[in-house]
Amino acid sequence: MQRCLAALTPPLAHPHEIQHEHRDGNPAAFRWSVLLNSGLSGLQLAIGIGFGSLALIGDALHNLGDVAGLLLGWGAEQLSARPASKQFTYGFGRSTQLAAMANAALILMASAVVIVEGLQRLAKPVEVTAGPVAVAAFIGILVNLGSARLFGHNHGHDLNKKAAVFHLLTDAAVSAAVLVSALLVQFTGIHWLDPFTGILVGLAVAWTGWKLLRQSVVVALDGVPPGINMEAVETTLASLPGVVNVHHIHVWGMSTSQTALTAHLLRNPQAVNDMELIHQAKQALAELGIAHSTLQLENLP
Repeated sequence: MQRCLAALTPPLAHPHEIQHEHRDGNPAAFRWSVLLNSGLSGLQLAIGIGFGSLALIGDALHNLGDVAGLLLGWGAEQLSARPASKQFTYGFGRSTQLAAMANAALILMASAVVIVEGLQRLAKPVEVTAGPVAVAAFIGILVNLGSARLFGHNHGHDLNKKAAVFHLLTDAAVSAAVLVSALLVQFTGIHWLDPFTGILVGLAVAWTGWKLLRQSVVVALDGVPPGINMEAVETTLASLPGVVNVHHIHVWGMSTSQTALTAHLLRNPQAVNDMELIHQAKQALAELGIAHSTLQLENLP
């Protein structure tokens, strides 16, 4: 005899309770970050074009990517907070994964533009007025670090918020590189340092964008989410009292912050109470980062 039991005792008994975790997000962080980075992008773009700094233009383009990514992230957070429906029985949590993929694509496109323009300017350097560029870069550092701080410290398990913070911290580093470049141009008069810095910035941004895209694709294809150790999951389930074998185990991301699991547990019904086994399994899986689990219990022949 086989018995299918869902390991969803309170407080994780209802899909709406799982979705509630998204409602506790920080939409104000997205809104303020969009406003701050929109203003910063306009300032840096104007100064970069007006004073001939490709490095600052690259920083501005990356900031514009941040703005678009933050808008996508904010929209995805709103969608993920909607309850499940008859058509979308898992809810809309996957929207956060799509937003993370879009963010990565924006980073890659912006970096390509900066690298190509940088190569052209290396062949034909443009004179750069370093003073205003340095000021704009310093403002960029302050704005991006301040925006990242708005998201707090609880974004580590949410790929969408992690992507937003990653954008902002990366751009703060980019602004720091632009600041150093501007100071070197100011004191040495070597103007090719600006496009050279722009190319380095573009390569660094491209690398981070590629890593984020790869991670997002894995989650979108129902791969095991980052941070989940499958060997530990299997070992934990197999070590439960009365469990003889674990098979048909599947782990995937329901959203960028919610991980789900299904598995079959072959157990000795004389050795353990079903509900007690389910309770122990649910607790053990929660400690491993899996909040939503469905377990099918199978009796020994």
